[in-house]
Amino acid sequence: MTTSALKTALLVGATGLIGDILLHRLVDSALYDRITVLTRKPLSWQHPRVQEIPFQFDAPNGLLVRADDVYCCLGTTIKKAGSKEAFRQVDYQYPVDIARLARENGASQFAIVTAMGASVESSFFYNRVKGEVERDLAALRYPTLLIFRPSLLLGDRQENRLGERIGAGVMRLLSPLIPAKYKGIEAEKVANAMLSTMQQQLSGKHVFESDKLQDY
Repeated sequence: MTTSALKTALLVGATGLIGDILLHRLVDSALYDRITVLTRKPLSWQHPRVQEIPFQFDAPNGLLVRADDVYCCLGTTIKKAGSKEAFRQVDYQYPVDIARLARENGASQFAIVTAMGASVESSFFYNRVKGEVERDLAALRYPTLLIFRPSLLLGDRQENRLGERIGAGVMRLLSPLIPAKYKGIEAEKVANAMLSTMQQQLSGKHVFESDKLQDY
């Protein structure tokens, strides 16, 4: 897609916990000569290789959704979104729209953060939505689709999520007794895994459960 030896990356969700870390990793990497960030609110920092584009996710402009590799770290909570419908818009519709437009414009790799327990058959609304986005992304037939399913994320959020902070504290306290798959995971490890696996040029769909992400 690019004429140079290096590639282009597109990131959505750059102001979130994983996305902010991932953006720093992308900048530090020698893999990309340009990194496009689609965002609704300004980033807190700038870099010469980062192109920040204000973006209307509810009315996406397909001309702006262009890159070789796409990283999706979009995500919210039902409480923050205000309703199940608004939550589904952010965690399902936006990722699928971005993935479809990017694929139409020639993107070959797509990486997304979903959640442990993602399944279209889940009795939990949150996990069911995550399963639905995984299913419909697979239908777009990307040459490479990378799905990351972390358990409870650990790290310093810009927003206050009391329940997650309490859960993280409990996770750390009981860590020696919790199976690897269910342990809390540092957001940094998820970001590292996304960049590392994207560089491997894997073929087809690959799902990375939380215990595997601990290795990064």
